[in-house]
Amino acid sequence: MKNRDIILCMNIHQLKGKTVGAAVSGGLDSCTITKWLVDKGVNVVCFTADLGQPDERNVDEIRERMLACGAQEAVMVDAKDALAEEGIRLIQCQAMYEGGYWNTTGIARHVTVKALLPEMESRGISILTHGATGRGNDQVRFQLATNMLNPQFSVYAPWRDSEFLKQFGGRKEMIDFCQEHNLPITATHEKPYSTDANLLGLTHEAGRLESLKTPAGFITPGMGVHPKDAPDDIEHFTVTFARGIPVEVNGSPCTPLMSLIEANRIGGRNGVGIGIHTVENRFVGIKSRGVYESPGMELLGKCYEYLLQLILDRRARKLFDSISSDVAEQIYQGYWFDSATQSMLSSVEPLTHLASGTITVALYKGNVAFHAADGVPHSLYSEETASMEDIGDFDHADSEGFLAVLGVGARAAAVAGQTQE
Repeated sequence: MKNRDIILCMNIHQLKGKTVGAAVSGGLDSCTITKWLVDKGVNVVCFTADLGQPDERNVDEIRERMLACGAQEAVMVDAKDALAEEGIRLIQCQAMYEGGYWNTTGIARHVTVKALLPEMESRGISILTHGATGRGNDQVRFQLATNMLNPQFSVYAPWRDSEFLKQFGGRKEMIDFCQEHNLPITATHEKPYSTDANLLGLTHEAGRLESLKTPAGFITPGMGVHPKDAPDDIEHFTVTFARGIPVEVNGSPCTPLMSLIEANRIGGRNGVGIGIHTVENRFVGIKSRGVYESPGMELLGKCYEYLLQLILDRRARKLFDSISSDVAEQIYQGYWFDSATQSMLSSVEPLTHLASGTITVALYKGNVAFHAADGVPHSLYSEETASMEDIGDFDHADSEGFLAVLGVGARAAAVAGQTQE
């Protein structure tokens, strides 16, 4: 590949006079990097994926911010439906990373790159830049997703450029820079942590949250309330799945996006999935502390798990759990588009196609408790065969031969001295 060295080693001096496509969210990093690149003689066209960010009252304001920072053009791309659909696929795989993190930021990076690259290509841009730091996972996700979807694209990361690092050691210097140039940022020196948001969830990290003496309850929720502040009354939530996809919520037909919006609203007000603390293993090899919000994913995810309990036998369950863990790791590490992930997703499809039925749960101060299941055509559960009463076609006496066969191996292990008291 002719541009291999540029992809791996690009710096600001190589960019002067060229046009780059900046994947931006409109926050502190976006504003700082855009202005810095423009000052260095780089032509910057900003691209933002509308991911239903709950922390943005009006996503069109992002465009205004980036133009104020010197961007030649600021493009908004609607990716809400795409993100919702991938969010449902995460639920279908129960793809939670360490500590119950629903990979809400991880999957959003893949969706963002897929949405923005065609827009850059249509404008003749072949260099993508982003504001992910050199210590985190997002730099890996942006890089790998871009390389996999279009290997001819170069990726420039200011946070890995020594020239940029000389000027910006961290948030303090960036805030000072933006204030000096009167750039429209909302970050301040007093803000105690940073937040990354999309319709699937919020990621809170850095600042005060880096200290393990700061409790998860320190955050101000953006998608609901802390469990302790939720109503004192139980609220029921009902979702109908058809072949793994939510098609009805509380009796109303819905699309994947609508199901997540409604689950976010109802789950959030009941404290579901709010303030999830994790200290996780980043792909770059360091530990990081995050506090997550994902009310809709947690609520729909719990309902889907209750459905899986009805349809998976023990062999399918073992396979599913293994794939679930692997898919979660693949997303977290930036490999959503590779053949291994796609193969795993395909292997889950036969189980997903069995996941039809209606699940009702009871919500109370952050808890999601099973309430009822109905209309599950592929359920393996039978009240008759599972009953301890004198009903059904399972005869207790039939277990005599079953246990006799199992006992052969148990006795052999004892005789051979392979058991311990």
